[in-house]
Amino acid sequence: MLTKKQVNEIKEILQNSSNPLFLFDNDPDGLCSFLLLQRYAGRGKGVPIKSFPALDEVYFRKIEELEPDCLFILDKPVVSKDFFDRVRQVNLPIVWIDHHEINKKDIPRFVKYYNPLFNRKKSEEPVTALCYQVNNSRDLMWLAVAGCVSDSFLPDFYHDFRKNYPDLSVEANEAFDVFYRSQIGKIARMFSFGLKDTMTNVVNMIRFLVKASTPYEVLEDSSKNHTMHRKFEQIEGKYQKLLKKAERLGGKSGKIMFFEYGGELSISSDLANELCYRFPNKTVVVIYLSGVKANISVRGDNIREKLVGALNGLQDSSGGGHKNAAGGRVNIEDLKVFKERFQKLF
Repeated sequence: MLTKKQVNEIKEILQNSSNPLFLFDNDPDGLCSFLLLQRYAGRGKGVPIKSFPALDEVYFRKIEELEPDCLFILDKPVVSKDFFDRVRQVNLPIVWIDHHEINKKDIPRFVKYYNPLFNRKKSEEPVTALCYQVNNSRDLMWLAVAGCVSDSFLPDFYHDFRKNYPDLSVEANEAFDVFYRSQIGKIARMFSFGLKDTMTNVVNMIRFLVKASTPYEVLEDSSKNHTMHRKFEQIEGKYQKLLKKAERLGGKSGKIMFFEYGGELSISSDLANELCYRFPNKTVVVIYLSGVKANISVRGDNIREKLVGALNGLQDSSGGGHKNAAGGRVNIEDLKVFKERFQKLF
């Protein structure tokens, strides 16, 4: 967790900023992190980062468009040097809050960087949990729980949440029990699929969530959030078909489960998480084929080093993430080599 000093520093920056801009990772952890900080400040715009693997220079146009007086980067471990250079030219303060392992050399001196992995008492809670330390409103605990369980983390305040919302929760020892078996988990999944919509609809979803007072407003299909519900139902149908195919494969595969798919829908991370939940004794590798690239989501014990090792030296490849949940990208023409290398590491 963040220290009291760090929490107070972030609070002060938010209080003194009249027009903050929040760039957040394109997943529920990033979204809920933004919502918690924006609701604390009572102002500011949020933009999901869809570029991979880095927050790149393209997003500088949002700074030119919105003219913020402070920039927050949430839950994004890689930021391009070109982006930092452009921001420094306009003398815009940056607050970067993250929970991934990165090299300290990649953090410019002018950036205020917060990551509990760099604290004396190291930890790697989702950024949602860190932002909830800043917000700390019991009324928004539901947002904090949704963001945390989506990132495979069961927060210590979940027990308090169960007391307040017994109809939205389940008894659980693991985060994914909540994520896949409860109504608050459904909300988190709605966030995940909603972020995959068009930018216009994502903006409308964010506008709705900035004002939503309770989780019941999210669960109820209304004129304010109908597009979000429609997108969830649309993606959920396709997702369940892919999941069933993968489950049949998982019952036949050995220690490593490879599942490949294509099409317009990029949900490899979502599929990898649920397959890991359903097949806890397997290493799960979900590969999404798109154009000349393959996006890879891997789940398993100490899997990040194996993924990075298997990708090492392959042209235009990249990989990283958490110890047990990692992702990467490789040219499709090198996919066979990657799979052979990966299998040899077990």
